[in-house]
Amino acid sequence: MLRSKPRVGAFGGLRNRAARLAYRAAWLALRWQSRIFQPVTLGVRVLIIRDGDVLLVRHTYRPGWFLPGGGVKRRERLADAARREAMEEAGASLGSLTLVGVYENESDHVALFAATEFDVTGEHDEEIAEVRWWPIGALPLDVAPGTRARIAEYQSGTGPFTRDW
Repeated sequence: MLRSKPRVGAFGGLRNRAARLAYRAAWLALRWQSRIFQPVTLGVRVLIIRDGDVLLVRHTYRPGWFLPGGGVKRRERLADAARREAMEEAGASLGSLTLVGVYENESDHVALFAATEFDVTGEHDEEIAEVRWWPIGALPLDVAPGTRARIAEYQSGTGPFTRDW
């Protein structure tokens, strides 16, 4: 089972707590700013599946387990954003990607990809507290509701989807 380790040089002790608080404050500020100044957002998430297990990440700034992913940068292709976010958040280098669906939550739009060809080191950015494989049938209790629903839809094999996150 993959146990995550922060990258060499990551914050330690009290500085780690301060960094988590700073990430949380920045995340909340960007959330409010985006609602005011950028009413439509675009993001990606990636289902990384291996032998009945799914790779999930836990952030330092919000509770729960999530699929790796994040925002799409200006002029960035969706698949490129998915690859970048998977590398940043889970140390995952992705092979071919399959579009599972496009979802919306208010004015937030998310493209969900699935990857079954990949290499994972588990190294991650400082915003990620932990990277871990979970059996699809035994997800943690605090997995995000949207993440749980997307995994179930992927298992059902009916897609691609366009619906609310």
